Amino acid sequence: AIPKQRRPLDQKRKLVVKGAKENNLKDIEVEVPLGVFVSVTGVSGSGKSTLINDILYTTLANKLNGARLVPGRHRTITGIELLDKVVHVDQSPIGRTPRSNPATYTGVFDKIRALFAETTEAKIRGYQQGRFSFNVKGGRCENCSGDGTITIEMNFLPDVYVPCEICHGARYNRETLEVHYKGKTIAEVLNMPIEEASGFFESVPAIARYLKTLNDVGLGYVRLGQSAPTLSGGEAQRVKLATELQRRSTGRTIYVLDEPTTGLHFEDVNKLLTVLNRLVDTGNTVVVIEHNLDVIKCSDWVIDMGPEGGFRGGEVVAEGTPEDVAKAKASYTGHYLAEILASNRAPAKKKAAVK
Repeated sequence: AIPKQRRPLDQKRKLVVKGAKENNLKDIEVEVPLGVFVSVTGVSGSGKSTLINDILYTTLANKLNGARLVPGRHRTITGIELLDKVVHVDQSPIGRTPRSNPATYTGVFDKIRALFAETTEAKIRGYQQGRFSFNVKGGRCENCSGDGTITIEMNFLPDVYVPCEICHGARYNRETLEVHYKGKTIAEVLNMPIEEASGFFESVPAIARYLKTLNDVGLGYVRLGQSAPTLSGGEAQRVKLATELQRRSTGRTIYVLDEPTTGLHFEDVNKLLTVLNRLVDTGNTVVVIEHNLDVIKCSDWVIDMGPEGGFRGGEVVAEGTPEDVAKAKASYTGHYLAEILASNRAPAKKKAAVK
């Protein structure tokens, strides 16, 4: 749904890219307002990725994160001192081995292991927190090295994963699985859907907070220990965003996303928008390169590149609120945006007439 009102812009808080002329960009100057949700739009080849990924993100990563990347050609970017971190969120996997999972990626697994180490059974046996890790020797199943699966390499074919015949996918040895918390072993906890785990750890605020965030972004059905290679791109993206939501916000972080709705269902797009808006509500900035009108219409500010692709592109055709861009005659995005904004508002007018 279109927000009832757009977030107001603070004229003192903005990034200004000057003299951008990488690839097909025609020595342009672009203002990116901070503290709001910004969409960068335009036809394929119009210069969106060059401007945002090659110039803006790369320069910010070098200055704020200490990266050593080569930015696209530009004169200068002002306003960087208003930020303290840049984060690029994409749909790449959160890990490439079965040991990576939502619990380890978000950091909640460390707290769960600490909780198991505090149980009476663990103390009697002298088990420390490391006993409940499947990454080190001691508590894990040594047959599969804590993976829960055995990898069979297939020549000229993708690897095949089969459950470990010793631990049957539990990852841990028999002694470790004799320790229980509220009647559950650590393997059973990892096998819980996040929604169920959220209720199970309700009385432990430090853990419940992490699980609630994962649940809020629509990942309640995913198992806490589900291996990273089995998560879809959209799920991996939301695990990353949930992790960002957990961090203490300074309101000085900028998030860059390149076509985040690729491959997502309409309902998943709604969940993604909810998460992105939560990040902006805490004072941060979200910049998305996007074609999806359902995302563009919900933005506070739109920067439309074009007018065409390749050498006919590389200029800013329109910028402003979605309503402003919808009025721009030269903007292809504006043309379709005008239609979707009108169709979203038409039912409301009809209802008002009925009353």
